[in-house]
Amino acid sequence: MTLKIPLLLLMLWVPVAFSSNERAAARVNGEEISEFRLERYFVEYLQDQGRAVGSIRNPKAYKELRQAALDALINKELLWQEALKRGVLISDATVQRQVEQTRQAMGGSEVFARRLLDGGFDEASFTEYTRRELAAQQVFADLTQMAEPDEQQVRALFQLHRAEMGVPEQIEARHILIKVPQNADAATVEVARLRLEGMRVQIAQGADFASVARTGSEDDSASAGGALGYFARGRMMPEFEAAAFALKPGQVSQPVRTPVGWHLIYLQNHQAAVDVIEQQGLEAVRAYLSRQQKAQARRDVLVQLRSRNRIEQNDE
Repeated sequence: MTLKIPLLLLMLWVPVAFSSNERAAARVNGEEISEFRLERYFVEYLQDQGRAVGSIRNPKAYKELRQAALDALINKELLWQEALKRGVLISDATVQRQVEQTRQAMGGSEVFARRLLDGGFDEASFTEYTRRELAAQQVFADLTQMAEPDEQQVRALFQLHRAEMGVPEQIEARHILIKVPQNADAATVEVARLRLEGMRVQIAQGADFASVARTGSEDDSASAGGALGYFARGRMMPEFEAAAFALKPGQVSQPVRTPVGWHLIYLQNHQAAVDVIEQQGLEAVRAYLSRQQKAQARRDVLVQLRSRNRIEQNDE
């Protein structure tokens, strides 16, 4: 079991010399979660989301995020208290192994000791915090144990989504575009078509399609020789797609008109659709349902713990 313990999170448990008049952010069965503790956890909570306190400009968003951090702390406290009630014990060997993993992750003994010292802590308090976190994780795992997903449900969901799980038919193509405004007159449209037809003649006489695309195409893909990569049906404009999928590898289309102009299309490769292997599909669906059920079980457990315990929050 791997436990992430950023140094600031030591504040979540380690007794600190708070002033006697410090206001509590919340109490769980009388156990205080101080504002001091919340502020330090809030920093870590935001960092886990790739954010910083100073980047939150919206007061409402700040309040909602801070409440989410407090809810997470309350959940931690509930799980720890439940672990105590159930007599969950974490062996010294397990705790020491986790402490050692953290020491190495921080860069070795000297860095580990310095970071603890900088935070005003020692290894003994860190060890006890680790024991507490492991116990809370253990009780959460015990409370959220789930049976395997129902096999009938697995098979039904697999059949419903089987087509989506396979690899669809795909083609790899290049194109050359001569842009034409949608409100262009007939003469402008024809001039653009003739330009493209001239390029098609060059290619038919041996010119490299990619080279012609680089010098003549008006699309953003020109610098890449008109390369569009692989794509399945439904990705391109209907007129373009119909012409592209009708080609065989090595063929160049006739000029194709779309709302943006005239195109020449060169088909490089064609990949037929591949159906998902049944066993692989069933395993994927089973894993998906298991994750969904596990997530719901976690939510249900926390709701039950909150309903059975006394939680007081400061509304300010």
